Amino acid sequence: MSQTTELTVGQLSARSGVAISALHFYEAKGLIRSRRTAGNQRRYTRDTLRRIAFIRVSQRVGIPLKTIQRALSALPDGRTPNREDWARLSALWQGELDDRIRQLQRLRDGLTDCIGCGCLSLDRCALANPDDVLGTRGPGSRLMVAPAAGCAAPGAGAGAEAAGAGAGAQAGTGPGVCGIPGGGAIAGTV
Repeated sequence: MSQTTELTVGQLSARSGVAISALHFYEAKGLIRSRRTAGNQRRYTRDTLRRIAFIRVSQRVGIPLKTIQRALSALPDGRTPNREDWARLSALWQGELDDRIRQLQRLRDGLTDCIGCGCLSLDRCALANPDDVLGTRGPGSRLMVAPAAGCAAPGAGAGAEAAGAGAGAQAGTGPGVCGIPGGGAIAGTV
């Protein structure tokens, strides 16, 4: 191939905005391909720019690299993929992308309750405590905060004082246990 239709790894990096190390990683994973010159330098065809753009957009929406690699392997090797090739690839992902969109919408719609609470512990929290399963394990944080060495575990000892609430305060709203506001109630509390 001629120099006008091929890019060096530096040129590909500059044009795509992707670090050279990432390009080498993509190549090692079979996402892109290069040929070697007589001096053992990598040369990439210009359509590699489209493949990289596809990889980056796919990664941005959470598609795993293995899935991206399988999709790219369906594109032709001997020629630049055309509109029909990309449309075929898009059709393969339509269902998966629709599922991801529905999952993200459920997350967005359900996140308001958790943000409003601040601790992911509402009995109706579908993200961290579906059906309040953690409430059956006792008081205090159950998911994300383990007691630090030398600190009382939330709920240990007598009443709300040991759970980190000040006198007359509601459990989970006081100064906290071992410096964690609210007794360390980050997730899974009741």
